[in-house]
Amino acid sequence: MRVWIDADACPKAAKDQVIKFARKRRFEVVLVAGQSQVKPAFACVRLIVVPSGPDAADDYLVEHAEPGELVICSDVPLADRLVKKGVAALDPRGREFDERNMGERLAVRNLFTDLREQGQVGGGQAAYGDRDRQAFANALDRLLTPLLRARSN
Repeated sequence: MRVWIDADACPKAAKDQVIKFARKRRFEVVLVAGQSQVKPAFACVRLIVVPSGPDAADDYLVEHAEPGELVICSDVPLADRLVKKGVAALDPRGREFDERNMGERLAVRNLFTDLREQGQVGGGQAAYGDRDRQAFANALDRLLTPLLRARSN
């Protein structure tokens, strides 16, 4: 069992939470990044730095993640590609991506991209806080339980 993380955009607190779960539940964590990062010093963690370029890390994740695994990412188009492949996807704020909500998530993302480009809205998401950490931990536990159970059968 592997949990993949789009490491460039994932908050450190969410990465740390995944690693904590991995050490307790014994699965591998693969950090995929477009730029060099410090790899946590745990045997269950691997760091893959892909050549820089637009969507290089996304492409790597889609190519290597398999159904029955989980990817942590904030990127809605990446999540859409993963979900279509049968890979579970979760954002660091605890919101699951799935077939039922992908259309809506893509539409909202595209709307806000257009509004930002027109200068009608600015900024990005709010700072990552305690509520986000708790929502992520709860969603991670909820998603990992059946994935790990399926792997042990």
